[in-house]
Amino acid sequence: MPELNAIGQATPKGQRMAAIVLFHSALGLRAVEHQAAERMRSAGYDVVVPDLYAGLTAASVDDGLDLMSNVGWETICDRARVALLQTSPDAVLAGHSMGAGVISAVWSERVAAAGIVLLHGLADIPSNVRRHIPVAVHVADPDAFAQPEQVADWSASAKRCHVRAEIFTYPGIGHFYTDQALPDYDASAAELTWLRVQAFLKTITRKTGSGSVIP
Repeated sequence: MPELNAIGQATPKGQRMAAIVLFHSALGLRAVEHQAAERMRSAGYDVVVPDLYAGLTAASVDDGLDLMSNVGWETICDRARVALLQTSPDAVLAGHSMGAGVISAVWSERVAAAGIVLLHGLADIPSNVRRHIPVAVHVADPDAFAQPEQVADWSASAKRCHVRAEIFTYPGIGHFYTDQALPDYDASAAELTWLRVQAFLKTITRKTGSGSVIP
C-alpha cells in the first residue's frame, strides 16, 4: 500500500515524507511541544521531541531562562546532538524559542536537513548552509527575543546565503503565543501558524534512500 502524504494523497514512488525533530523552549519539554508533535504526526510525519532538560520544566519564561542557565547551554546542545544521532541526516529541524537557538548550535552539523522551522525565535545561518534550503520563521511583532530589526537583518542574511525563506510575523501578540499555558497565548495566531507550518512541510519530501530534497 503506498505511503500517504500530509494531505491524504499517495506519496510519489521514490519519495517519502520528511522526518521532524522539534526542540523545546526554555520552559522544558511540555504540553505545547507534545501537542505540536501530535498534530504533525496526525498529518503523517515521524516526529521526535528530545527532552533537553531531562524532565525539568518551568511555568514561566523567566523561570525557564533560569532553568536554562542551571542546566547549562553546553549540556543542552550536547543532548540535542545525541538525539540527532538517532534521526536521519535530512530530518527537518524545528524549534520553539530556545529551540531555535539550539538549531543555531547544530545547523552547521546538519547541512543535509530537508528544512528548518523557527518558531518564536531565530537561528544563525551557518556559513556552510545548503543553498535553497527551505526555512520558515514565525515570530510575534514585536518579539522581545526577535526584534523587528533582527528579523530584517536575518531576512537580508538569508537572501545573501540563497536560503529559501518564508517569514511570518504576528502583530500585537506576545512572544510564545502558541502555548495555551502562557499569558501570551493567542488562539487565532496559533492556529494560523500551524496551518502555515503544515503547508510548508507539505512542500518537503525526500528521495527514498538519500538525503536529497525535492522542492
